[in-house]
Amino acid sequence: MTTEFLQRPEGRIAYEVSGQGPLVVLAPGMGDLRSTYRLLTPQLVEAGFTAVATDLRGHGDSDATFSSYGDVDTAGDLAALLDHLGRPAVVVGNSMSAGSAAYLAAKRPELVRGIVLVGPFVRDPEVSGVLRLLMRIAMTPAWAATVWKSYLPRLYAGTRPADFDAQLSSIVSSLKRPGYAKSFSATTRTTHAPVEAVLDQVSAATLVVMGELDPDFKDPETEARWIADRLHGQVVMVPESGHYPHAQRPDLVGPAVVEFARKVPTDA
Repeated sequence: MTTEFLQRPEGRIAYEVSGQGPLVVLAPGMGDLRSTYRLLTPQLVEAGFTAVATDLRGHGDSDATFSSYGDVDTAGDLAALLDHLGRPAVVVGNSMSAGSAAYLAAKRPELVRGIVLVGPFVRDPEVSGVLRLLMRIAMTPAWAATVWKSYLPRLYAGTRPADFDAQLSSIVSSLKRPGYAKSFSATTRTTHAPVEAVLDQVSAATLVVMGELDPDFKDPETEARWIADRLHGQVVMVPESGHYPHAQRPDLVGPAVVEFARKVPTDA
């Protein structure tokens, strides 16, 4: 697959296209790469979809030249990508970008046939001021790559993919490039409040996918069902997985996403 680039006002967004058929766009979470969907993309292609995996701004092969990062910025990049591709899509987002997918569905409904929210943050978690301050200190550019290398494995509670070590190495190496730790640090300061404010405007079909062991949530199933209730969607709870069920249990998540994408109206 060839890396392609979408020019935005302050830099480029990297993406790659696989397959032919109705469009599914895949956006990774904060601190991750588009290769997080390496086990889901082949299932979508085999099922007859065009899978477009994109890097977040300031991550992966995208540029680290942007002045702002977060949910709303990522939603704008996704909108620009879909405008460029010229047709609506099922949008799959993980973690922070799940919030971006929901925001996009609220603000540009003509671009979104459905949304799949994986380990989604669509509202700010309840965190003490002290913990928030400690996280900001830990995620300063000087420490970001080291801290993320240590913390990320904890988010893979349960089963890990066979190539986890190689994927982690790629992520850390990406963060060590000039300017990318700074972009990652800025991304960690995003607020999900703008997403929560527009949840009631989302009319797109919604699938919430949550790992049963996701350590980012005090009660993953309760959070998943709260989101699904707000968006009139469905929930798939994934056993033996944490914050990245699409990579940890692709045998369960892949078929669920394919089935969902087949059910929503196509652009064909």
